Amino acid sequence: MRAVAARVARASVTVDGAVVGSITGPGLLVLLGVHRDDTPAAVPVMARKLHELRILSGERSCAELGAPLLVVSQFTLYGDTRKGRRPSWSFAAPPGVAEPLVDAVVAALRERGAVVETGVFGAEMAVESVNDGPFTLLVES
Repeated sequence: MRAVAARVARASVTVDGAVVGSITGPGLLVLLGVHRDDTPAAVPVMARKLHELRILSGERSCAELGAPLLVVSQFTLYGDTRKGRRPSWSFAAPPGVAEPLVDAVVAALRERGAVVETGVFGAEMAVESVNDGPFTLLVES
């Protein structure tokens, strides 16, 4: 699994003109991609890393501050652009594999006590954020 975690002052995701997830920070906007070889074993690792990532004010984490996370599925994180001008998606997990793993990461975060909002898997989403810093990291499980 791969995630882009951005420290935000606020973030939201809109589908078909309706806001489906929104947080007010400090918090994290997490774009989460699933690799075709990922298994459920990656879920608790990713959830722990995201929840305990010490990038909020004072080098604190969402776990320490009770800060929210907005998790948005993002298969394009595994786009391969090494050849030509059109990305290959061969490393991204197919929807039937990716969706349950994204849902499992969200569930694992909530089990840890995190406040989590989400986008809609597979939907065309408009994601808005006000980055804080900006501070953005690539997180791998």
